Amino acid sequence: MLRILFSAPTALWDEYRTPLRQALAEAGIAAEITTATEAPDEIDYVVFAPRGGLSDFSPFTRAKAVLSLWAGVETVTGNPTLTQPLCRMVDAGLEEGMVEWVTGQVLRHHLGLDRYICATGPHWDQRVPPLARDRTVAVLGLGELGRASARALAALRFRVLGWSRTPRALPGIECRHGADGLRPVLEAAEILVLLLPRTPETEGLLDAERLSWLPEGAVLLNPGRGALIDEAAVLAALDAGRLGHATLDVFQTEPLPPDHPFWQHTRVTVTPHVASETRPTSASRVIAENVRRAEAGEALLFRVDRARGY
Repeated sequence: MLRILFSAPTALWDEYRTPLRQALAEAGIAAEITTATEAPDEIDYVVFAPRGGLSDFSPFTRAKAVLSLWAGVETVTGNPTLTQPLCRMVDAGLEEGMVEWVTGQVLRHHLGLDRYICATGPHWDQRVPPLARDRTVAVLGLGELGRASARALAALRFRVLGWSRTPRALPGIECRHGADGLRPVLEAAEILVLLLPRTPETEGLLDAERLSWLPEGAVLLNPGRGALIDEAAVLAALDAGRLGHATLDVFQTEPLPPDHPFWQHTRVTVTPHVASETRPTSASRVIAENVRRAEAGEALLFRVDRARGY
């Protein structure tokens, strides 16, 4: 029987206890799941989320893989004790949730819904928005979540530009890549969606200079990583009118401190890191499938490239 360590905050264990056992059983895997770190040399797999108390992976000499419950793995990729294969979470529920958040927020700003929702009195404002085909939305980051969001926006007939560090080709999406491709994408982005992973190359990517490349009044949506933006530069761009609005779901410090200027700014919408959440039932199936693959000698799903950081 396999031994699997579940290393995550207690609240997650309460959510995953039953669906993970069911998923393993459905996959035909006989396994004992434990939350105790005693006898680490007897553990075959580690299911991991940050803040679960595990930071030293070196005692887990028998572990064949560390299976993350999070899509983002930047908190662990640089850990020198982690020598086992690392897999990030790519879950259908995670993808669907992100697509819904992105398309909902894009449509909100495209249609100018705040003019009506936030009106405090009679407000007969008949400004008609352009059709989606006449609005340019840019998606920075074309991984699973970025590709799914870009496709959904294109299906709504927006003109969608995509940017990634390395070349990508997506039907119906105008894709650019690399340093030379970033500026023309930003210069055309009336609505900008950030879905890049956090790496040394992407930290602070949206700084004062790159914000100045956006069309005046552009809208920024960040459901990706808080570290992608220079928060002070975003506030300055909002105050100067360069940015029309920023809808932000992720932040450099979470929970966002009560005295942070984002809370009070009239052109900032804060959502509390809810754009996309891993669903225990579907995520457990991903974990079980990777255990099955490892036991069968097959390639792991969503294995992290340590050199790239994702």
